[in-house]
Amino acid sequence: MARRPARNASSRPPRPAATGAEPPPPTTDREKIIAAFLALLADTRFERIALTEVAAAAGVSLAQLRDEFPSTLAILAAHIKATDRAVLAADVSDMAEEPERERLFDVLMRRLEILAPHREAVRSLLRSARRDPPFALALNALVVRSQQWMLTAAGIGASGPRGMVRAQGLAMLFASVLRTWVDDDDPGHARTMAALDRALGRGQRLLGLMDDVCAIPARLSRLRPRRRRRRRRDDDYEEAAPA
Repeated sequence: MARRPARNASSRPPRPAATGAEPPPPTTDREKIIAAFLALLADTRFERIALTEVAAAAGVSLAQLRDEFPSTLAILAAHIKATDRAVLAADVSDMAEEPERERLFDVLMRRLEILAPHREAVRSLLRSARRDPPFALALNALVVRSQQWMLTAAGIGASGPRGMVRAQGLAMLFASVLRTWVDDDDPGHARTMAALDRALGRGQRLLGLMDDVCAIPARLSRLRPRRRRRRRRDDDYEEAAPA
């Protein structure tokens, strides 16, 4: 049965609390490397993590690590992709009749629940992004791609220029929610839910404005032929005018 839409976080139906339980132990080299990287990231800045440290923590050789990943950024990208898959695998049929904002709220809260065991790693990433602008740009590219999938999971268009604008806006909004989430120790995550609800409220207006901006080039392209036709008529008039 679909959940009833709510205007604010306080009136939303209760969600199952994120337990923060550890995920199943990794079995493949790839899973071991990602798990080791996240454990290191919880205590070390991203830019200070060496591939030799990741290999040692994962119990694999450098050759095995190279077979799986070319860099620490690639390991991070794999973790983000795995999180995307976990969100997309969930059954969302009970949200089919809800408004877009409610569906997106549900998708993003589910993402936070999946990220719960890696809260300290996320905190570390936020700090590194603030200190290191080039890393922030690289991380943003990964996150925008991820948020395109979150929009798609919520049944919101995420393709083309308009979809990229929406995903970029959502990435920025979700980052602001993460800053609340990393310090929210309430099992019910009331502060996080309220922050996400406010962010999506702002996002509705922001993305509406961005959609209008995206529509401007199309409007201009429709105007150009008229201007060309008007210029031809003016030229014809000048040619026909007596000397």
